[in-house]
Amino acid sequence: MRLIRRAALAALLALTGSCSAAPSATEAIERLAHDTYVAAINSNDADTLLADLTDDVVYQAPGAPEVVGKAAVGEWVRSYLATYRTKWEKTSLGFTVAGDWAFERYTYKVADTDKVTGTVITDVGKGINVFRKGKDGKWRVALDGWSSDRPVS
Repeated sequence: MRLIRRAALAALLALTGSCSAAPSATEAIERLAHDTYVAAINSNDADTLLADLTDDVVYQAPGAPEVVGKAAVGEWVRSYLATYRTKWEKTSLGFTVAGDWAFERYTYKVADTDKVTGTVITDVGKGINVFRKGKDGKWRVALDGWSSDRPVS
């Protein structure tokens, strides 16, 4: 009887431990959506990045007018990637899922290397991503708005 109790207790502890280690649905979506988007940016390939955006995507870059729609954002991305090799680090500070929408607050560090001169431009800041789940089940960026922490010169 004592052996059965110990075995039951061990099974309960193992089950409890494995449940707490499993990510919640929100954490799983956060990891997938966030990591996929950052990898797409850091691929330095416009087509890879554009595949991770909704058709009605909005970009709100610092010091520039808002860019709306995949075609317009595509032009912006192609121009950016023609000029720079980029490396972004985005740290998620909060992630909320509401149905087919997800909202993320993040900080970033970026290093852009000019493809002609080799000059590296760095920046740090914060932003908000809005993701929308497509009919295919993939989470894509519907809005990315970011701003530098550096004072305006």
